[in-house]
Amino acid sequence: MREILPALERWYAARIPFGLATVVAVSRSAPRGPGAAMAVGADDEVVGSVSGGCVEGAVFELAQEVVASGEARLETFGYSDEDAFAVGLTCGGEIT
Repeated sequence: MREILPALERWYAARIPFGLATVVAVSRSAPRGPGAAMAVGADDEVVGSVSGGCVEGAVFELAQEVVASGEARLETFGYSDEDAFAVGLTCGGEIT
């Protein structure tokens, strides 16, 4: 989270809306743990990471939806071990 603070401070000071995603729980294997964060600014600038790439695209779209609606969301993303292996990952897991 600390690595994205400069961008959040800049956006907040400029009154630029942004979506902030934070990992709150992990089940089984996950590249980033609770507290990992990613933010998407109004100009589609992205800072941080919640998964090391596995679900960043889905989180990007979700952040845009949250900015547009103004309503927070809790989502879970994950892969079964079989699905993970099929796309070249060593094992599955979930992040919330």
